[in-house]
Amino acid sequence: MTVAAGTRLGPYEILAPIGAGGMGEVYRARDTRLERTVAVKILPSLSTPSPEARQRFEREAKTISQLSHPHICALYDVGREGETEYLVMELLEGETLLDRLAKGPLPLEPTLRYGMEIADALDKAHRQGIVHRDLKPGNVMITKSGVKLLDFGLAKAMTPANPQSSLTALPTQQGLTQEGTILGTFQYMAPEQLEGKEADARTDIFAFGATLYEMATGKKAFTGATQASLITAIMSADPPSISSVQPMSPTALDRVVKKCLAKDPEERWQNAADLGSELEWIGESGAQTGVAASVAPRRASWLPWAAAALAALVAAGALLRPRRAETPAAPRMVLSILPPQGAAWTDWFALSPDGRRLALVGSEGGRAQIWMRRLDEEEARPVAGTDGAENPFWSPDGTSLAFFAQGKLKRIELESGAVQVLCDAEIGRGGAWGREGVILFASVSPGVLSRVAASGGSPVAATKLDSTRGDVLHRWPQFLPDGRRFLVFVSTASPQTTGIYLGSLESQELKLLQPSSEAGQFLPPDRLLYAREDALVAKRLDLRHAKPSGETETLVRQLDVAEVGAYLRLFSASQNGIVAFRDAGYQRPLVWFDRRGNITGRTSAVAGPRGFSLSPDEGLVAYTTGTQTASDVWILDLKRDVPTKLTLGSYATQPLFSRDGRFLYYRSFGRSLEIRRKPMRGSGPDETVYESGAFDSPQDETPDGKTLIVQNARRNYDISALPLEGDRKLVPVLATEFAERQPKLSPDGHWLAYYSDESGRFEVYVRRFPVTDEKWQVSTRGGIWPYWRGDGKEIYYVGLDAVLMAVPVSESQTFSVGTPEPLFQTRLRIWTVARQYAASRDGQRFLMIYPTQDAAASPMQVLLNWQAPAGRP
Repeated sequence: MTVAAGTRLGPYEILAPIGAGGMGEVYRARDTRLERTVAVKILPSLSTPSPEARQRFEREAKTISQLSHPHICALYDVGREGETEYLVMELLEGETLLDRLAKGPLPLEPTLRYGMEIADALDKAHRQGIVHRDLKPGNVMITKSGVKLLDFGLAKAMTPANPQSSLTALPTQQGLTQEGTILGTFQYMAPEQLEGKEADARTDIFAFGATLYEMATGKKAFTGATQASLITAIMSADPPSISSVQPMSPTALDRVVKKCLAKDPEERWQNAADLGSELEWIGESGAQTGVAASVAPRRASWLPWAAAALAALVAAGALLRPRRAETPAAPRMVLSILPPQGAAWTDWFALSPDGRRLALVGSEGGRAQIWMRRLDEEEARPVAGTDGAENPFWSPDGTSLAFFAQGKLKRIELESGAVQVLCDAEIGRGGAWGREGVILFASVSPGVLSRVAASGGSPVAATKLDSTRGDVLHRWPQFLPDGRRFLVFVSTASPQTTGIYLGSLESQELKLLQPSSEAGQFLPPDRLLYAREDALVAKRLDLRHAKPSGETETLVRQLDVAEVGAYLRLFSASQNGIVAFRDAGYQRPLVWFDRRGNITGRTSAVAGPRGFSLSPDEGLVAYTTGTQTASDVWILDLKRDVPTKLTLGSYATQPLFSRDGRFLYYRSFGRSLEIRRKPMRGSGPDETVYESGAFDSPQDETPDGKTLIVQNARRNYDISALPLEGDRKLVPVLATEFAERQPKLSPDGHWLAYYSDESGRFEVYVRRFPVTDEKWQVSTRGGIWPYWRGDGKEIYYVGLDAVLMAVPVSESQTFSVGTPEPLFQTRLRIWTVARQYAASRDGQRFLMIYPTQDAAASPMQVLLNWQAPAGRP
């Protein structure tokens, strides 16, 4: 029924509707006697409008009206106007828990606080002999003073507890409820309710567990496509653990909820008071309770390391307790963090400010997401909502992470799991979150640092490119302790001016602190950490005068410098001196394989190419090696195994042989970013093919040699064509909202293969060339780096599990694709940019970068107590 404004129900004047549900309609009303605003609930018609039923209703209402508790909505009155039954209640301002959960899960602190308040309210009701029987998020109101438990419309009276009896043994008043009748909301009902059995306090505790689970995860504990399947889930299934949905939740909370949701009432918490005490304990000691242990199996080799790691952490004392004066100085230690079975660590990771947690981007089955690893636990756990993440960085208080994904800068609250898009950010390359609520971040476009509020908004430029020193890009900011100044890596046209700069939020001007080929990080109280060649070093930094001083100290060697031109952050340091880094203590030679994965030949002259191109006659390899600021192109004669430097004293990457082998294209970083080509025969000069000003790279050449296919870096990886005759301007070939990468033309130039993330993961596709709307998907379970056989009848690609695949294709009438066939498992680093393999023209041999250690299984290293002298090997 709907009651019009102005209607009188006894002394109560209806003002406006508030809401409606299965148990009636609620209106804002005015109490004309006491001149106060109240809430009036109009009850639906009683199913049995007998005098006994009305007597039962009035008796229960009187019982509930005796409840006086700060977290229970007060019942003021009960009445009847004609055939209309109504309740008069305290009017509350706020939002229901149901409405709040529509925005996402709650952070841990309010989850525990609201949970304690609900438990306290239930304890009060239960001690008064009342069972709610319909506890759910819609019956919990969040107000400024805390939560209020609503709607005792289905409540059942019990004999109040006495000191000699337990809630388990309490008899119920007969006649108030008919046995066998199901009352309540299905998704929060206890099994005994669904069976029509008597409900007691433990029935409310089951509903409380389901509500608490939803508060912590944002997901219902029990779901089903039909009422029957939902009932089956409640009766026989357990929901996923909270820690599997929210990895940063305490393990103790899992235990509390699991006990609430026990199918047998005897196995649940037996009273709400104990339940509230348990939540209070978690709130007081939650920082030490940790996250739940994973149920995933671990490889056997992990167990010895886990024990050693735990012993090392206890010995170090840096994480678990303050060091006592009498304790001997802890030695320098390096711990290894292996990726989970079937996963691989990428080059993106960040230590939390307190050094307790390491956020790593891991790739598992082609799916990249953030994993969280507490350093005092054995397992890393994936963080839901972070698919496609790159380059995470922490909030100053360590409660949130920001990261880049799908062309956006995002943030995630670790306790609640709520994800927010802050702004657009194409191909993010580092960020810093200041204590004043400002985020600095770098992206490929426009190449400078941008500034945005941590709550989101429109970014504005925070730095500017200085043409006098030849700035090309600004990346990897880090705020200094004052929260206003920051460090930033600046790449310029000269190695002498490329390095770590000091900036300020008050100005776009930058000052060089330390020449470096990579980004640096400030480590309190006075150290600047940065990479020098393959070593991580530290130097004292005078913050007052913004000047480094003294000799450098080497922390570790064999730092992974990743691939030239990627400008990755090679390490991460916490505020208390813990350092995480990738180890590169292995070689990356070029190796020939047959189709079965057997090694048929290897080179000895190339130790670490970062990407290469195979000449059309398969006799030469062009590759790059070196540091980020001094990279040259080399030519390797495969027959003689002899390398020759092609460029000298420059910065050159991304080599590509022309179709006829006469030229070598490459990307050059001199006065500006350019695409250049050099004759392979004779001693002709290099020629600038295109002055791009961005990290555009040559990918292929049309068979007639008149057009270059280019990876366009100005947008989120589009494909363009560069005419080599006439007006040399990039012409769009394929430009979408998705990332299209590594284009390769078929031998006849009629078809274009590439890979894209349009499906949510990378897959290999083929289109006609010039491009039309027609499209064929080549890979079936993810793939990258397409490569054509010399006759155009087969396409190779690397699956997201690093398996080399072969797919037969045909172009008789139209293009057709066969079934992908796995050839062999590789050790290719699939998260890198540069192409890592090439196929012979007949498709019988494959040249690959083959690390002497499988990069997919290589650990992340954590250095403790780096100030201590290094021990003997």
